[in-house]
Amino acid sequence: MGIDRVNTAATGRGRTVCVTGAGGFIASWLVKLLLEKGYAVHGTVRNPDDVARNAHLRALEGATERLTLFQVDLLDKESLVAAFQGCEGVFHTACPVTDDPEKMIEPAVNGTRNVFNAAAEVGGIRRVVMTSSIGSVYMDPRRSIDGEADETCWSDLEFCKNTKNWYCYAKTVAEQAAWELAKERKLDLVVINPSLVLGPLLQMAVNASTWHIAKYLDGSVQTYANAAQAYVHVQDVVDAHARAYETPDAHGRYLCAGRTLHRAEVCRILAKFFPEYPVPTRCKEGAGEMKKGCRFSSRRIMDLGVGITPASQCLYDTVTSLQDKGILPRRDADMS
Repeated sequence: MGIDRVNTAATGRGRTVCVTGAGGFIASWLVKLLLEKGYAVHGTVRNPDDVARNAHLRALEGATERLTLFQVDLLDKESLVAAFQGCEGVFHTACPVTDDPEKMIEPAVNGTRNVFNAAAEVGGIRRVVMTSSIGSVYMDPRRSIDGEADETCWSDLEFCKNTKNWYCYAKTVAEQAAWELAKERKLDLVVINPSLVLGPLLQMAVNASTWHIAKYLDGSVQTYANAAQAYVHVQDVVDAHARAYETPDAHGRYLCAGRTLHRAEVCRILAKFFPEYPVPTRCKEGAGEMKKGCRFSSRRIMDLGVGITPASQCLYDTVTSLQDKGILPRRDADMS
């Protein structure tokens, strides 16, 4: 599954690309895949000299020879220009995740603006692949819960503001800015819109999406919310990025989302795989009609050859990775 079935033929030999936010969850796996394909990779990080934070990148096969880390601030265009020098492609994955709208929106929008302006100034960038989100797709009160969202759908900004969903707001305005800038600066842009991304971690720190699962096993919550979410495997997402870059006629937006699960079903799957943990069995809102959540079409990305791993496997791989890293302590099955 995942990276094992991705074609890692040396299609990148002699070619150089840049990955922004290289130490992140998705980006780390993307750097790994690109190195396996033979690319030389420029990775942007906050501090290249932070040994602990960058250890998982330095340890990747091929990193010694073909990975260069650059200190970059998304709000400093000139630092991006330096990182993009000599590159023929850019994977823009960096984006803040926080509940503080001021700390999220400015870096998301202005950072995206700087990425595109820097890429245009450097010249020679043949394609930019940007990591967006289904957050820029489904937040629209007019959409039927029985319908299916596809690449033509956009989140409603007023609805995002009224519901204080600043993540979806930031992702939407950043992606809209990207399309405008790509047209203005004559850059070839392809966008990947993944759902909530799960799977094994390369970095040591727990990111927001894996914490979403860990909290149901570590005893920190006793109930689940009446909510539903689509899940996708990180290795499918990085495969989507690579194929979007390497396929000449790839264009536009590509949703990358698996099955939508209610939190009750997530907890049932976790309890089946890991009965030794105190997985919640009660809904926070009590008995009542379960929310369905939005369903997403992945037909376009599957046409590029990307497979979508079952949600149950996404959950299993996430938990076993948390165990392997000691983030989630292993427990004997007969423990309460």
